[in-house]
Amino acid sequence: MDALTLPGTLDSLTTIRNYVREMGEKAGLDRKALYRLNLAVDEIATNIVTHGYEDAGLEGDIVISSHFQPSVLTIQLEDTSQEYNPYKLEKPGDLDKPINERPIGGLGVFLAVRGVDEFRYEHVNGRNLHTFMVKIPSSQTQSS
Repeated sequence: MDALTLPGTLDSLTTIRNYVREMGEKAGLDRKALYRLNLAVDEIATNIVTHGYEDAGLEGDIVISSHFQPSVLTIQLEDTSQEYNPYKLEKPGDLDKPINERPIGGLGVFLAVRGVDEFRYEHVNGRNLHTFMVKIPSSQTQSS
């Protein structure tokens, strides 16, 4: 398992994106799967920083880690910000309406958790654990 501990600030988001890209490439994800994984992780990481830490007046770290199984790449974000459970969000308003007629907020998280093959959230011992899982193409092998 590869892991990085970064400050829970906006400056860390580029490093998180680069980490996800590197792990996705190492796993052999195609461009579409890698884009969706990066978008999902970026959305949750941005929410951790802006809402969990900055808006709450808190400081802390984000730990990003990866794990390769024969058919799945798992990326996990771990933080000590305010508890933030994406599953408690309501589905964004009527998605068939024009964008200027929809309420602001919630769409990014909605898309993020649906953009990967599996998403899990847990709050354990004061820590938020966001887990993203993406199937690895069967023709790929990786070394970790």
